[in-house]
Amino acid sequence: MLPEVKDETKIWSPQKLYTEAKQELADANYEKAIKHFETLEARYPYGAYAQQAQLEVAYAYYKSNEPVSAIAACDRFIKLHPNHPNVDYAYYLKGLANFNDELGFLGKLTRQDVSERDPKSAQESYDALRELVTRLPNSKYAPDALARMKYLVNMLAAHEVNVARFYMKRKAYVAVVNRAQYVVEHYSQTPAREEALELMAEAYERMGLKDLRDDTVRVLKLNFPNNRYKTGTLGEPPWWKGLWPL
Repeated sequence: MLPEVKDETKIWSPQKLYTEAKQELADANYEKAIKHFETLEARYPYGAYAQQAQLEVAYAYYKSNEPVSAIAACDRFIKLHPNHPNVDYAYYLKGLANFNDELGFLGKLTRQDVSERDPKSAQESYDALRELVTRLPNSKYAPDALARMKYLVNMLAAHEVNVARFYMKRKAYVAVVNRAQYVVEHYSQTPAREEALELMAEAYERMGLKDLRDDTVRVLKLNFPNNRYKTGTLGEPPWWKGLWPL
């Protein structure tokens, strides 16, 4: 029979558990920090340190590259303490956890088939950060959240355009229009909008929908007068001649 492992924390006070957990966190011993924070909350759920432990454990999970657990901990804190002075940090940390997950998605962008890409983490990161800046616009985390939101919107729009290109190669022109139209309507301030309009015009041309094609070209000309078709940097498709002479 194996000897029983003694749990030294059984005699620790809440303050001792919290102090030790913080030290383990500072020393990057995230597994031990998580264990101490969770032990603290389990033993002293109504004590002075319990709420802070709930938030600290979310950060420990985040630092240990466990975004799912970090997000779950943030969600739990937000649900239990919606008016807590530090709830803004919970929203921000939730956004960061998804943001880092999204960076992994972007890192695979050029190697993964477009149809398999899922921007779920990017969208969830954006949603968490948006809730932060909407609910708590004066939070000290709001400026960084806004900067990350701008980046995420651009990436989400680029993802939609990548999918539209994928469908164009497969001659799925209705799908091209749907994806491109989504960018035009929902990501109107992003650089991807220009290529979305180009893809829409090309898809309409290939479907023989001349009026819709011409309308799309007019919008493109109005919003992007120095478009690469106009400047000749991309080369002009035959059907553009007369619509937008170089």
